[in-house]
Amino acid sequence: MLHRFTIGVLLLAACAAFGQSKVFRTGNPSTVQFTTAADGTKTVEIQNIFYQLSWAGVPGRPKDERLLLRKTTHSTQVLGDKGVESTVMLEAWPLGMDTKFKPLYSVKVPGTDGQIVEGALFVASRGLDDVDWWSVYKLGTGQHLFDTYASLLNFSISRETLTMRYVGLEVPPDDTKDTRLKQPKVVAVITWASEDKVLHEWMLTCDDAKRAQLLRSYADTTRKLAVGERANGSLTLNLSFRENFPSPPNPVDLGIPVLGDDLDIAHAQLPAQFHLSVWRR
Repeated sequence: MLHRFTIGVLLLAACAAFGQSKVFRTGNPSTVQFTTAADGTKTVEIQNIFYQLSWAGVPGRPKDERLLLRKTTHSTQVLGDKGVESTVMLEAWPLGMDTKFKPLYSVKVPGTDGQIVEGALFVASRGLDDVDWWSVYKLGTGQHLFDTYASLLNFSISRETLTMRYVGLEVPPDDTKDTRLKQPKVVAVITWASEDKVLHEWMLTCDDAKRAQLLRSYADTTRKLAVGERANGSLTLNLSFRENFPSPPNPVDLGIPVLGDDLDIAHAQLPAQFHLSVWRR
């Protein structure tokens, strides 16, 4: 038994070219497909396609160029089963190029959605197994920058000019390939990046290996990044850990001063047994 609904998606991209307008029809419909197998199993498959324009001056691209961006999410879910299979893909073309041609790049990863951040980054939501995490890519080239297990933090380090910085927190999985991250005292790695590259990274460790293991746990702990302003107008990066219900929160809070285009880890306010050190991949 098969029901199929097709939603037409029409994009009109008009641009001046030799005094004429160009009209492109994408021919890529969003679709919903619902099937019932002989054993009664019901499956829903959904594909959504979304187009948008970038700002001019995307880092890594010509100054006056805009990109036509196509985001495709595709999910398959068996009703009654836990979990869903899902991917998100971003493709980019210079505005004015027909999407029938090969894109500048294509990023496709397991995930549920993706968002453009500050006209410079593509952030893919990767959480498919009750674990929230994100992968961050350069919008101009599709290059992977870093992963984060706390919502991406972005802010300007200057009041005079807009100088954006992006902060993530990578919590290493048990099967990480980097043996240094397998050390029992490792908690997480803080990443400090511009729209173009990763600038600095720091490793957070705890002398209590059991506590470090708990703070690394995806199921047991929630992590949050925030930026605060001190009385003198300077900025502080705040990192917090909270154990999830039904455990008491047992908070762990860290405050790290922002010094220029860096973190001043020498003056960080850390709980006892916690340490920060420079980290290089």
